[in-house]
Amino acid sequence: MKKITALAFGVVAMLASTLATAEQLLDRVAIVVNEQVVLQSEVESMLASVRRDIEASGGRLPSDSALQTQVAERLVLQTLQKQMAERMGIRINDAILDQAIASIASDNDMPVDALRQQVIADGQSWSDYREEIRTQIMVSEVQRSAIQRRVYMSPQEISLLVDLIKQQGNQDTEYRVGHILISLQDEQGRENESLARQRAEEVLNRLNDGDDFAQLAITASAAANALEGGDMGFMSLNALPTLFANNLRDQEEGAIVGPLRSGLGFHILKIHEIRGTQRALSEEVLARHILIRPSVILSDNRAQQMLREFREQIRSGEKTFAELARQHSSDTGSAADGGEMGWAPADVFVPEFRNVVSRIDLNTISEPFRTEFGWHIVEVLDRRQQDITDQRLREQAQNILYRRKFQEELDVWLQEIRDNAYVDYRL
Repeated sequence: MKKITALAFGVVAMLASTLATAEQLLDRVAIVVNEQVVLQSEVESMLASVRRDIEASGGRLPSDSALQTQVAERLVLQTLQKQMAERMGIRINDAILDQAIASIASDNDMPVDALRQQVIADGQSWSDYREEIRTQIMVSEVQRSAIQRRVYMSPQEISLLVDLIKQQGNQDTEYRVGHILISLQDEQGRENESLARQRAEEVLNRLNDGDDFAQLAITASAAANALEGGDMGFMSLNALPTLFANNLRDQEEGAIVGPLRSGLGFHILKIHEIRGTQRALSEEVLARHILIRPSVILSDNRAQQMLREFREQIRSGEKTFAELARQHSSDTGSAADGGEMGWAPADVFVPEFRNVVSRIDLNTISEPFRTEFGWHIVEVLDRRQQDITDQRLREQAQNILYRRKFQEELDVWLQEIRDNAYVDYRL
């Protein structure tokens, strides 16, 4: 009986060992990045996600080997940046993550529950999706911390760009640009300009023969957005890197430009689409309000009731808005002017106040509503569209210049951290 038990135990142990080996084979080490590893399951998960995105956008899937190469490289860069986040003490807690996911749901005009159902319907677990968003936020924070100090904009540069925006007739035009970068480095990490130029010319010839740009970007591009088909989105010429802008100016939709040489390699661009943007206008409102701030001797309900009474007195003609504002409003700054706040863009107000002044009809007194400051009633006396001011134009130039320099520095920085890393592929 003991022999049978021992034999049975041995069989069970052998089966357990076999299952453990099979499990290891299913989730083995795929890439070593410095002191950390990327598992095969992580590669497979990102491959599945990328395939879903390409198919959802109607694109053609490249070969499995090309896709795996791009996914592996993205995971290497992602891991390197997560390692930097660890050293920098960057943590993305659940509160920040929940806020980001709520924002994503809002941008897609759906509640969070509907977003969760959509993610699951697309074949991804909700927990994996949450961790994916957490990683994106973390990487973004690392990039911001690392690149911000490398970006310098002189007052002269900003002034020159302001003048350029004023002078150009095409500042209202945006370009959706596709980008393919052929790196100067070969597969062994050695710089080989002649080989890179040859590869760039081959890609350019294939594009001119009608090959799909997005598929070629996934297959051949070394740029950070290769898995997105090289799509840079809509940008004005002033927001594009200077090298790109100078060569895309006056080009037509569908034009293919390149190869363009930079310190990173050879760039090939395609103008997917050109669109005009509306002139930058700012809506301003002339409004007046009465604020009643609750306190230890004035309850929240009583403050709301007071404003209901004031509203009825104004509507019946018993009292004027200005009179009640001067007598009762807790906003002493506007109370002296009968509650008037002067002309102001709606977006300077807190969200609850902004929502009311944006939708209420002119010369109509709102129902009482609550903000962080207390209870209000408000009346919009007039609205106007204001042309962009010199100050706003300068802010626009600063933002454009910062985004351009940030992207240029980011590309260089990513290449630097990649070159200085120990990476061992075991795919």
